Amino acid sequence: MARLAVSFRWLAPLLLLLLIALAATGQYLRWFERGWFNLVHWWAPAEHSLGLAQYRSVIEGKPLVGVPSDVSALTYHTERKTLFTITNKLPEVIELSLQGEVLRRIRVEGIADPEAIEYIAGDTFVVTDEREQQLVRIDVTEGTAVIDASNAPRLSLGLGRNGNKGFEGLAYDRQGQRLYVAKERDPMRIFEVEGFAEPGLAGSVNIQEAPKRDARLFVRDLSSLQFDEATGHLLALSDESRLVLEINTAGEVVGTLALHGGASGLARAVPQAEGMALDEQGTLYLVSEPNLFYVFRKPSAP
Repeated sequence: MARLAVSFRWLAPLLLLLLIALAATGQYLRWFERGWFNLVHWWAPAEHSLGLAQYRSVIEGKPLVGVPSDVSALTYHTERKTLFTITNKLPEVIELSLQGEVLRRIRVEGIADPEAIEYIAGDTFVVTDEREQQLVRIDVTEGTAVIDASNAPRLSLGLGRNGNKGFEGLAYDRQGQRLYVAKERDPMRIFEVEGFAEPGLAGSVNIQEAPKRDARLFVRDLSSLQFDEATGHLLALSDESRLVLEINTAGEVVGTLALHGGASGLARAVPQAEGMALDEQGTLYLVSEPNLFYVFRKPSAP
């Protein structure tokens, strides 16, 4: 009995430390908030949403042939019906088909560390320079072979500078003429920029934040953003949490898409999700490092 008493005296503190460690880990990874969200929305799903939980993978982990291992970001060209991504070690803008076939590669000069790309309208795109925390407006036509951004219009934000944890994602609201800019982490933020993305738009640049909305995002980082014109909702992609969030106009999370193995029709987890895009039919496209391509659709979608 004495030995049991001594063992229990040692066991109780160890169990307490283990519980504290588990609680701290859960708080750090936002498990409790995510679990509560899943419970609430299991009982009462959001009525006005994309229904991300119903999406299933129809193309999983397709290699982008000939593309380097640092593919980052994704955007949908509404007029060409193609996708564009960007690489940063040897900067290139790459045009892809909706099936993940490489259509062309365009060398980029004048941007040291491109991280995100977003289609605006016509031939206009916006690219982020992560380390410099700049937005750069460029043109990409059907015949563009090289992009020289040395003298391209730029906007230096310099908000919460933190080395290589800068601007990872872009999304554009065409009706509101508003550009969403995601800061990866430390702190994780989504900025709203008006007056820069559109060439020739008169007026000063306006930058806004929504701290309450950002605090509701139960993910560890932000890798990409996407604005859905049909619902007015914003999608946020997290690499570390392997999750896509759908955020409504009130700044509330109303849907999620899990990217780990066994979820959403995936045989394996998406290794390092870096970019996503949405087309008019609601099909969700995703790229992941090293150079993988994914497509998600609802079962009822064509």
